[in-house]
Amino acid sequence: MRTEDESLLRRAVEIAAAAVEGGDAPYGSLLAAEDGTILVEAHNTVRRDDDITAHPELKLARWAAQHLDAATAARTTMYTSCQPCEMCTGALARSGLGRVVYALASAQLAELAPGSGWPVVPQEGPNLFDEARVPIDHHQRVLAERRG
Repeated sequence: MRTEDESLLRRAVEIAAAAVEGGDAPYGSLLAAEDGTILVEAHNTVRRDDDITAHPELKLARWAAQHLDAATAARTTMYTSCQPCEMCTGALARSGLGRVVYALASAQLAELAPGSGWPVVPQEGPNLFDEARVPIDHHQRVLAERRG
């Protein structure tokens, strides 16, 4: 972590603390421009919104995808009070953000809050390859036609 990151990471922890005071879960995040200007802040509202996806990292990834062009997004840094979960990590990758700096690692969170981890859902596959590839092949043809 760079020295200039410390104050922004502390702000993410402050957002998490304020979330608890408001009755929400203790997670906070912010997205900063390359110069350190805070673009947007969010905290976890899973309980309040009755929405399992209302993680602050996912909210900020959505915001970035809607409001920033790819080059600008790539120059941003997300500061977050805890390491993003797998759901949020996927959204962060898709949104094109440049970097994430977090305070607590997932393993540290598990030690501080036993039972806070996620169960593993069994997955079975791949299955029905020949059938499943039809819409993918069609999509690829449509994209090729649009390009050429």
